Amino acid sequence: MFAGAEILTYFRALSKSICKYMRSLFIISVLALMAGTMRAEGYQVNLQSARQNGMGHTGTGLRLGAASLHFNPGALSFMTADTEFSGGGTAVFSNNTFQKAGSDYVFESDNPVSTPFYLYGAKRFNERLVGGLSVTTPFGNSLVWGDDWDGRFLIQDIALKAIFVQPTVSYRLNEKWSVGAGLVFAYGDVLLNKALPVQGGEGDGRVELSGKTTSFGANAGIYFQASEALSLGLSYRSTVNMEMDEGEAKFTVPASLRAQFPNTTFSAAMPMPGSITFGAGWQVNERLLLAADVQHVLWSSYKDLNFEFEADEVPDSYNVRNYENTTIGRVGAEYLVSDLLTARLGFAYDPTPIPDGLLTPETPGANKPNVTSGLTLKPSSKLSVDAAFQFIWAEERSGGFDPANYYGTYNTNAVLLSIGLNYAF
Repeated sequence: MFAGAEILTYFRALSKSICKYMRSLFIISVLALMAGTMRAEGYQVNLQSARQNGMGHTGTGLRLGAASLHFNPGALSFMTADTEFSGGGTAVFSNNTFQKAGSDYVFESDNPVSTPFYLYGAKRFNERLVGGLSVTTPFGNSLVWGDDWDGRFLIQDIALKAIFVQPTVSYRLNEKWSVGAGLVFAYGDVLLNKALPVQGGEGDGRVELSGKTTSFGANAGIYFQASEALSLGLSYRSTVNMEMDEGEAKFTVPASLRAQFPNTTFSAAMPMPGSITFGAGWQVNERLLLAADVQHVLWSSYKDLNFEFEADEVPDSYNVRNYENTTIGRVGAEYLVSDLLTARLGFAYDPTPIPDGLLTPETPGANKPNVTSGLTLKPSSKLSVDAAFQFIWAEERSGGFDPANYYGTYNTNAVLLSIGLNYAF
């Protein structure tokens, strides 16, 4: 055990190091954003490690070094290196099609290539204490239906991004148990366009809703090395409620209606749902590692999406969501082919949280099986390069949004290519 003064000394050192790493990672993240706007298909984005993407995004019950900052802070103190940095990103190529109920009308989205990313830095302060900082993009949605499609009065396009910055500490209690916790600083940015059912010389009216906000959350984890072969982990991430008070609403309407639709500000709130994840790892032999995760996502926090406008002339918008909690199952395998090459396979099943009767083209949710594969090249003892491939095919879903009486059949699929670098010393 540590004396009070000794603990204070360690946390002062940790604070200084975290500040240094935060500056470095912030600069890197800004450069990444300058290279292209971060967008990701879907609302929850499970792409926080190129290595783990190849294993079905398992990792809660594994020792992952710096990547444990996201997957399980409790496992971070089992990091073998003194200092470790990891970073990478994914190119997401997604496609959505819609066929309107009772007609031959079929339309296909024109989604941009999305590029969610992750950055990790961790440092060991002694044999028990490790601290670090992560920058991740665990939530986002990028969908472009276009200006003239049939559902334009519900949505034309949306770009939602959330960046989580998380300083974390992890403490190893003994040879088997360790714990960890972190504070989440979240930045959110949204841009949404939809048509208005008013006609002018240039066609439909239109509203653009945009805004930025910040919020806070927390995460924590426990890791247990049950035996040389078996490891277990449990992690918790809190729901982060992104409240926006000064969003901007810009209306494009005929001149005769401008007094009824003045540009104004709005307030809204949208949750980034928390989760509870249990994971296990089994080192079958010196070459083969198996892993499994079960993640319970707290989607029930997303009950509605309301826009309250400052201008009295603009009616407030109230939209029921009533998402339901879901449980995602993941399995993965890793095989050490040689000192230079490691191969991986994985599978995940991600059920939709969207109930029948509330299916919108804004987020056309469906049950999503995922198959993954990946590899790591390790040219030196300090450097490794990870790559992963993932294919998501959503089960065809027919239904609609009862409040707008808008129904049809949605099909969604995505191809994802991940690349990552890891440096430890």
